[in-house]
Amino acid sequence: MKDRDTRAAIHKLAGAGHGKRTIASALGISKNTVKTVLESGATVVPTLERSTLLDAERDVIIDLHLRCKGNLVRVHEELAAAGISVAYPTLTAFCRRNDIGVTPKQPAGEYDFKPGQEMQHDTSPHEVTIAGKKVLVQCASLILCFSRKQYAQVYERWSRLECRHFLSEGVVWLGGAAGDCMLDNSTVIMVGGTGKNAVPAAEMVPLAQRFGFEFIAHFVGDADRSGRVERVFHYIENNFYVGRTFSSIADLNEQLLAWCERNFGRFRKRLGASPATLFRLEAPALKPLPLHVPEVYVLRDRRVSVDGYVNLHTNRYSVAARWIHLQVEVRETVDSLRVFHGHELIGTHAKLKYGAYKRQMLPEHRHHASRRKGPSRPPTEDERVLRAQSVEIAKFVDVIRKKHRGRAVRAMRQLHRLWREYPTEAVSAAIAEALKYGLTDIARIERMVLRRIAGDFFHIPVDDDEPEEGDHG
Repeated sequence: MKDRDTRAAIHKLAGAGHGKRTIASALGISKNTVKTVLESGATVVPTLERSTLLDAERDVIIDLHLRCKGNLVRVHEELAAAGISVAYPTLTAFCRRNDIGVTPKQPAGEYDFKPGQEMQHDTSPHEVTIAGKKVLVQCASLILCFSRKQYAQVYERWSRLECRHFLSEGVVWLGGAAGDCMLDNSTVIMVGGTGKNAVPAAEMVPLAQRFGFEFIAHFVGDADRSGRVERVFHYIENNFYVGRTFSSIADLNEQLLAWCERNFGRFRKRLGASPATLFRLEAPALKPLPLHVPEVYVLRDRRVSVDGYVNLHTNRYSVAARWIHLQVEVRETVDSLRVFHGHELIGTHAKLKYGAYKRQMLPEHRHHASRRKGPSRPPTEDERVLRAQSVEIAKFVDVIRKKHRGRAVRAMRQLHRLWREYPTEAVSAAIAEALKYGLTDIARIERMVLRRIAGDFFHIPVDDDEPEEGDHG
């Protein structure tokens, strides 16, 4: 089965009057091959068709494929149950050759966009080293499809608040919005449906109306439809992060924005121009920015706790004592929050990290939030006796007091028993060693005392000839 060009050469040489032996010698093939090709009379390579065991069962396989909803594993099991023994790879190859359950591939083609027609938005998780520590962040990108002007930032957390903040900042940085904003079927923006039936969340509708664009989603699995923004993430991962160091998320975003500005003026061979040049054509077609772009925030109702704090995302933020037990309104932004009572601003905080379980107190609120300390408990008789014994024991009493505070009575009794039952010198020496290593366990200190006095109070056999306990030899 020689290729088409070889078969054509055989026919051409035969037509010129050359014999089979001469043709075979010139082309480096056998004389029988030349004979077979000339007898076939065709330059097209014949299709090799081999009959298989499954050819006779084609209709059965098609029926099983429909009944099993395209699951070839179940088709294979049903064939085996019917007495048709065949390898699973043979079944899958047969289905491919006969177009059973195979969707014909279609060329992707290219998408052409007019100036101001569409912008695309998407996010991607990236692992970045920040201040020497690997952190998983969400990288968000917004790009104009005609000019390729892009805006990108990263966030530690990605919710509708961060999404609204990013899109608002991004449209302002781009200089205006395109008519459509293409995205995948992200539940952060779309609250239900997919593709053309996708419905944006209620919080996202006012944002789109403010800037004059419309959210649209591509079909599930059709990532090529948003290829403009998808390619950006690969470029960021393999160009921007490489060789750069970041001290914080804010530092990373500052460098990323400067990187976007440099790329905006850089010539691109595929476009035949720079995004800055193409943007001059696209800018007049963009939706004009509103006169005022309000700050993006979320309103949350809270009640001030008895200790003067409001809770938000597992963290606590202080307010003045006069607002305890009152209902307040918290306006949460991406990096801060403001607390209002009615129209009065009663506190402004930098937002703590989500899930940090921390509290933040403003200096002006410190006077009311400190706990009142009651009168210190007077020392017990055991404590007074212990302090008089040695410097080491007195220091250890202070350590117990600091560790257990008002619950140090039990530990003090245990220490007093230890002093009463063993020599003071041995107890002081063991406590000195314990203080050196930060040990406060009374039981462990007692074992240390026993090891020190074992040679003075207990007979330890030293005669090697004397049989040890359990030795009956």
